[in-house]
Amino acid sequence: MIKPKALKLGDTIGIIAPASPTTEENVKKAYDKLVEMGFNVKMGKSPYERYGYLSGTDSIRAEDLNEMFRDNEVDGIICMRGGYGTPRILDLIDYEAIKNNPKVFVGYSDITALHIAFTQMADLVTFHGPMVSSDIIGNFSDFSKESLYKAIMRTEAIGAISNPLGEEIITINGGIAEGTIIGGNLSLIVDTIGTPYEINVKGKILFIEEIGEELYNIDRMLNQLRLSGKLEESSGIILGDFNKCVSDKHDENLTLEQVIEDHIKPVGKPTIYNLQGGHCEPMVTLPFGVKARLDADKKELTILETCTK
Repeated sequence: MIKPKALKLGDTIGIIAPASPTTEENVKKAYDKLVEMGFNVKMGKSPYERYGYLSGTDSIRAEDLNEMFRDNEVDGIICMRGGYGTPRILDLIDYEAIKNNPKVFVGYSDITALHIAFTQMADLVTFHGPMVSSDIIGNFSDFSKESLYKAIMRTEAIGAISNPLGEEIITINGGIAEGTIIGGNLSLIVDTIGTPYEINVKGKILFIEEIGEELYNIDRMLNQLRLSGKLEESSGIILGDFNKCVSDKHDENLTLEQVIEDHIKPVGKPTIYNLQGGHCEPMVTLPFGVKARLDADKKELTILETCTK
């Protein structure tokens, strides 16, 4: 895997919007906040664009991403927000340019599609972490900031990944797994199946999070991962935050815990639940593409390898 250069204060961060749009007010806040944090900022075109529920047409969003990687003035890239539409640009991306210009790349939610594609098509280490409009300009805790900085601004291995105080990690299946971490938002992971960008989890630790889905949809998507062999192929599983994944449409229902037990427990892979990664605050930043060790018995996740150079 190709590791990006570690960021430092004073570096230039490029901001792009590969998914849904935000407001002009949030774009200005995003710029000002990153400057306040000590970075230079280069705003892409896509944050100012709107095409229905997308931040500009596919060609605008894809070219914005490509140009940020090609631009020698840009040291790292953070996405504005998630939403919808990132998978639409996967076949418009210049993966060779990304390989030749590796940079810190941060995002989550709909950005999952890019994490998976960059890992498989460009061999790039990426970071599942906070976005500017969604997180950094809002209630961005010291915990979240420290976790992000530890991942993208240090050349030492992160080591142990810890949850915020008061958030207990739960063991679903015991055991120890090693491998690189890959995954992200459950809906987006499932959307890659049957495409040229289908997630490869063989020998890897699969990370899954979700927001706002009915439990029958969680059930359906986990079942698709099971039937497609993705759960069985993984070396271990990390279940992150499942924010607002409840159901009030049916009198008779299953709990989230029951759905997880039905699909994850029988696979027998080392599995933990409630690592605070995903649509939550405080938020853990997870590196994708570097070696990690999951000890589900001890409820410990350790990043064994440096993420940056």
